[in-house]
Amino acid sequence: MQGIYAITPNQKLDINNIKQMLNKHKPGFLQYRHKTNDKELKITEAKKLKDLCLLHNTVFIINDDINLAQIVDADGVHLGKDDLSIKSARLAIGEGKIIGTSCYNDIDTAKNAQEQGANYVAFGALFSSSTKPNASHCSLDIISKAKQVINIPIVGIGGVDFNNMHQALNAGCDSVAMIKALYE
Repeated sequence: MQGIYAITPNQKLDINNIKQMLNKHKPGFLQYRHKTNDKELKITEAKKLKDLCLLHNTVFIINDDINLAQIVDADGVHLGKDDLSIKSARLAIGEGKIIGTSCYNDIDTAKNAQEQGANYVAFGALFSSSTKPNASHCSLDIISKAKQVINIPIVGIGGVDFNNMHQALNAGCDSVAMIKALYE
């Protein structure tokens, strides 16, 4: 896991915009994140994204929705603090799938996630974020300390763009998650 971890904007999918982003930035991962209650729309969008990811050799992750991940046979799922446990997610999606989890700014949460079998952890917000303006801040120093005590990849998220991504990578992030910087 390295480089850019792309996340879709939280809105109806613009497939052409996603195609352009995949061609231009070639992220290793693409996370589908659409907070809508329209299950059919989510299934349709996720299937389109999975096909694009297969075409671009990009790992396809579903945010927060294990059922959707199972329906479209995504490569994995990303869990937040209020989602299913890592253990329950593993039982649901299987050993061969990727599970990532948000650790915000807490190294103990990351260590616990690693012990429970997470494949990667995400820390943030590293920088000021317009996507989640009230997100708790995670200093780059916390990333450096986390890198010393966990062995799974670290994804830095929150306000990351092409101007500051190297600060996150130099601090110890294996990958950096971007939304706004990729689509505007």
